[in-house]
Amino acid sequence: MTKYIVVSGGVISGIGKGVIASSTGTLLKSLGLVVTAIKIDPYLNIDAGLMTPLDHGEVFVLNDGGEVDLDLGNYERFLDVELSRINNITTGKIYREVIEKERKGDYLGKTVQVVPHVTDAIQNWVENVVSMPTGPSGEKPDVCIIELGGTVGDIESAPFVEAMRQFQFRVGHDNFCLIHVSLVPVVGSVGEQKTKPTQMSVRDLRGAGLMPDLIACRSSKPLDESVASKISMFCHVAPEQVLAVHDVSSVYHVPLLLREHGVIDFFRRRLNLDALKISDERRLAGEKLWEQWSSLTRSYEYCHESVSIAIVGKYVDLHDSYISVYKALEHASLAYQRKINIKWIDASDLETDTLKISPLKYHESWQNLCSADGVLVPGGFGSRGVEGMIMAAKWAREHKIPYLGICLGMQVSVIEFARNVCGMPEANSAEIDEKAKDPVVVYMPEISKTHMGGTMRLGLRPTIFQKGSEKSKVRKLYGNKLSVDERHRHRYEVNPIHVSKFEAKGLKFIGKDETGERMEIVELDDHPFFVGCQYHPEYLTRPLNPCPLFRGLILAAMGQIDKI
Repeated sequence: MTKYIVVSGGVISGIGKGVIASSTGTLLKSLGLVVTAIKIDPYLNIDAGLMTPLDHGEVFVLNDGGEVDLDLGNYERFLDVELSRINNITTGKIYREVIEKERKGDYLGKTVQVVPHVTDAIQNWVENVVSMPTGPSGEKPDVCIIELGGTVGDIESAPFVEAMRQFQFRVGHDNFCLIHVSLVPVVGSVGEQKTKPTQMSVRDLRGAGLMPDLIACRSSKPLDESVASKISMFCHVAPEQVLAVHDVSSVYHVPLLLREHGVIDFFRRRLNLDALKISDERRLAGEKLWEQWSSLTRSYEYCHESVSIAIVGKYVDLHDSYISVYKALEHASLAYQRKINIKWIDASDLETDTLKISPLKYHESWQNLCSADGVLVPGGFGSRGVEGMIMAAKWAREHKIPYLGICLGMQVSVIEFARNVCGMPEANSAEIDEKAKDPVVVYMPEISKTHMGGTMRLGLRPTIFQKGSEKSKVRKLYGNKLSVDERHRHRYEVNPIHVSKFEAKGLKFIGKDETGERMEIVELDDHPFFVGCQYHPEYLTRPLNPCPLFRGLILAAMGQIDKI
């Protein structure tokens, strides 16, 4: 039977439940087990698609077009799996399902209540996820990790906590385990570690009917032995069940930290993992994975040279808005033994209006842009900051600085080229100016203009390399394939009626969709690396398998693009 590991949180949100859940999955996968993951988000939204990145961080897109919480990106990167929208549960999804059943008469006239109808729907959803194939050969998961978003005690998460309380009896004690992640703050001039918040959150958890098997104590420094003993005593767990998860140099070290604390041996005993049948092939694959992971963390420690990339975006106040972009850059730089130095630039600060309002911010932003080894303009929506992005693209093109534009970043590079090379000074995007004289970026005709949620061009779609692209740097980075499958999330596209004009001036559209009408990849002639893509390559990055386009940007920033 499938084993379930629930990861809950206490004290505050955002203390690393997702990383601990992902790291736990990595450890179990190193044993040769097939692992899947579920993220429970207790908000009423159906999905994360319409949320601002400044509230919850990036919206992560899956192969099936699901727009989900960024933690599913962590799961995919750590576990090297491809999840689907069913792996993200929200209150909105559960209530919609329950209400639709009620309208169809499935409850046979009963009064529909949170208990049992909503809690049953949550448990059934979890079991549906586990019934889906996850492994590379279509195996069903041996272990399912369930991250419970928010903190225990929140009103909105109460139905999910109750569902997990019931679920532990549905699946049995030997198949259910709970990790509670709590904060141990360091206060005062002497740096004293306080245990009371953890004691209170564990008390709330027990009051809800759930008992922690492991308490992962997050702290800025290693946990003092006396503090761990105190938590063990007052939270009614053995000393070995208290995990000190202090800040480390990178998230890739967390699985090693958990392994040092004996987490694997604990799970072997607590969940009777040795009773699971694991083929020799999977066992060997797990051992190889752990060797590669350990090597990755060592290489991180011994990277002494760095490469700097300017990220010119709209949501840089919250770096999690671009977490997949950051991870893709980090993975690519580690592949070439470099540490990544990100220069975060708010695109609006590059615009001349900022010079009048805040000259210091304006000059600092331009200094960061001009001193970077490469420039990356990521995706985004709306008009704010677009002119600053266009200026960044112009700087990179004119000064032969490596440039990668993703989604909106590709579109602004086309607008810049149209204005400054093709003699179209009023070129713009219909998203920015609906009445633009020269709309070089237009609204896709099949996209709804009345409904926003889930109506974009979403998910995994093919990009076909065009005839004549055989010598393209991008195509070489992709191993000279005829086509590639990448994830998309956009409403606007390059206007195909202007393509011939751009190509005549050297901006080549080397990748298009199956119809040949939708532009997917653009590459500039006579430039070390000036590339734009309509898709989001960062969604498929892996620590041990970086994205080709990000590898290209890093190589170009190192001055070694000719090595591909």
